[in-house]
Amino acid sequence: MARVSVTYEDHIARVTLTRGDKMNALDDAMVDAILEAGAEVAASDARVVVLSGEGKSFCAGLDLASFAKMGQVDPESWLMERSHDDANRMQEVAMIWRRVPVPVIAALQGAVYGGGLQLALGADIRIAHPDTKMAVMEMKWGLVPDMGGMALLPRLMRSDVLRQLTYTAAPVGAEQAERWGLVTSVDTDPLAAALTLAADIAGRSPSAMRAAKRLIDVAERAGREDVLLSESREQVALIGKPDQMEVIAAQMQGRKPAFK
Repeated sequence: MARVSVTYEDHIARVTLTRGDKMNALDDAMVDAILEAGAEVAASDARVVVLSGEGKSFCAGLDLASFAKMGQVDPESWLMERSHDDANRMQEVAMIWRRVPVPVIAALQGAVYGGGLQLALGADIRIAHPDTKMAVMEMKWGLVPDMGGMALLPRLMRSDVLRQLTYTAAPVGAEQAERWGLVTSVDTDPLAAALTLAADIAGRSPSAMRAAKRLIDVAERAGREDVLLSESREQVALIGKPDQMEVIAAQMQGRKPAFK
């Protein structure tokens, strides 16, 4: 059975986890499908991605069979290899969405635990249903986050909150998650809200949007000198080019831009 579906409409790529009967829990097939979907949309001409999960939960983390397999293999052999640039295969489940060159919006509901939370963290923006529960769940199993969480969480929240969530594995509701930085906004229909936001993004300059995502990534990782240089470099590549000129023309003529 397919684990992930990918569809395109109006320059929006919709990536949907389709293992809803299992709370979209991550098994080997799901991991492979997520990585394939990320690679596909990255190579497409989509201007924005909406990432969601069918059923009651976005993603409840690793399934129990995956935990059982952990004791049967040498963890160093499958965790230490950098198979995807700076990440291993499991870390890439989250990090591939940061590598996708356009904005990624995650629509969240139900359980967003462990690996599911880290998958959601890979998105640029997270919109959650009020009943969503989120947890850094690994400590429940005597483990630590290892799917990109520690590369992403410190950019979103205070150190004391991160430590509490990691040490306790306690789930938090959507409103608390929003206050703590895990969630961008809360909405009673997160998928509809994500699609509305995606439509707005898809209507803006595609080249400027990709430049903005690259620039924010540099700004979060690099020193001031590199950030200032990147600002200038990205702007030089945009000013006077077709997308920017179409934005100006559309503004002057009171119409929506039509990008080629």
